Amino acid sequence: MKSRFLLLMICCIGVIIYSCNNKPKEESKVEEFNIMNPNTANGEADMDALPVFDIENTEYNFGTVIQGEKVAHTFVFTNSGNSNLVISNVKASCGCTTPKWSKEPIKPGQKGTIEVVFDSAGRSGEQAKTVKVYCNTQPNVIELRIRCQIETN
Repeated sequence: MKSRFLLLMICCIGVIIYSCNNKPKEESKVEEFNIMNPNTANGEADMDALPVFDIENTEYNFGTVIQGEKVAHTFVFTNSGNSNLVISNVKASCGCTTPKWSKEPIKPGQKGTIEVVFDSAGRSGEQAKTVKVYCNTQPNVIELRIRCQIETN
């Protein structure tokens, strides 16, 4: 009798352990700015069919900024490719930097903008911040930079 009860208990514990470890896995969450790389599995892509993020300057220097001042620069780029350029997200390296960008697809030959606002409050000295642009180009991440020298009053 004891052996049957012990066997039943072992089976129950086994079922509980098995059911706890076999919960369906949650699908991995993909961040909104993750655009699929246009390369195929073998590393090749039809580069002639892709959009091209064409920008003259990826860096802007504000020069000297007075502490507490907000300064802005608008980066202008052209889609010099053969399909619509889509920006899924633009992320700044610091909370003091705020990007705004063209949300609609940019057709071939058209221009788009990314405005970067830098708030110098609470900062001093030389500053260098980056802004990453996630889009459907090759490469699919473009890095923009802003710089300034902050002077206190």
